[in-house]
Amino acid sequence: MVEWHPVVLSIKVALLSLVFVFITGLAAAYIMKTFDFPGKAVIEALCTLPLVFPPIVTGFFLLLLFGKHGPIGRFLMQLFDFQIIFTPYAAVLVGTVVAFPLMYQSTKAAFQGVDQKIEDAARTLGASEWEVFWTVTLPLSWHGLLAGAVLSFARSLGEFGATMMVAGNIPGKTQTIPLAIYFAAEANDLSGAGLYSAIISIIIFSLIYGLNKWSKASGKVSWVKEMG
Repeated sequence: MVEWHPVVLSIKVALLSLVFVFITGLAAAYIMKTFDFPGKAVIEALCTLPLVFPPIVTGFFLLLLFGKHGPIGRFLMQLFDFQIIFTPYAAVLVGTVVAFPLMYQSTKAAFQGVDQKIEDAARTLGASEWEVFWTVTLPLSWHGLLAGAVLSFARSLGEFGATMMVAGNIPGKTQTIPLAIYFAAEANDLSGAGLYSAIISIIIFSLIYGLNKWSKASGKVSWVKEMG
């Protein structure tokens, strides 16, 4: 019989990661689109690194930063007596880091696709930059933001390598669906691994299928072309 805790935990982790990814990805994409500053190319490369890094490398760097002897981990322990490593919060941290580039790239592409003349017209009518963003840029970019959100959620849901290093595999506490699949297969529980694989496949397929249907129905450009 399947244990549902990994499924529930994975969905919670992906949803919480999505909240952080949406906010940070939106802010980073807007800053990169709007401002020019020294080192911009370096920062933009850093924003994309988790997308191409092997997950195990991402997990290693997070361990160095948030581990008991890492700068952030030591700071959290000294001030709040809080350890993030090997807790569900670590899974959320990993999900946020690995999914961020997808949200960032999708949002940046959507922002760049907004007609500059429309934004300039709003400015000539007296709108502030903040008003231009909320009333023009954001509404015209919504399809790109939705695509980024769906892809980010799916990426967080399926993360394995970095989660294994930073959150660990603690049944009932930090075990997500990918970890449950791996250890079920390792224990030769092929039916359990197959069931978990089917669950995560159905969730991700439904999200991507729904996004493509919405994109087609609304006449928007395919999210694949949007990110390209």
